Amino acid sequence: MSARILEHPSTEEIRLEAVLHALADPMRLAIVRFLAESGRGVPCSEIELAVSKSTGTHHYRVLREAGVIRQVYHGTSKLNSLRRDDLDALFPGLLDSVVAAARKRSVA
Repeated sequence: MSARILEHPSTEEIRLEAVLHALADPMRLAIVRFLAESGRGVPCSEIELAVSKSTGTHHYRVLREAGVIRQVYHGTSKLNSLRRDDLDALFPGLLDSVVAAARKRSVA
């Protein structure tokens, strides 16, 4: 039995325009904010999204393919975590600024 492995861009393949595109959608931004505040790997089912399962899957795929999150299978579920180290190394302060702005906007 082989492990299911999802493809992720290497650190060198992560592009700012792809990251910004991924973060521009409010649903994906909510996922990123949740992951940033949890500080751990989180299964998709733990993050409540007001969209269909297939639409949620699309949002996670966009984030993964942009290099914003890492997804790994854990049994039958996928654990999602931010690629904080990679993003901070490539774009210092970007993730913290985006999460802080999202937090501020949701309080207002």
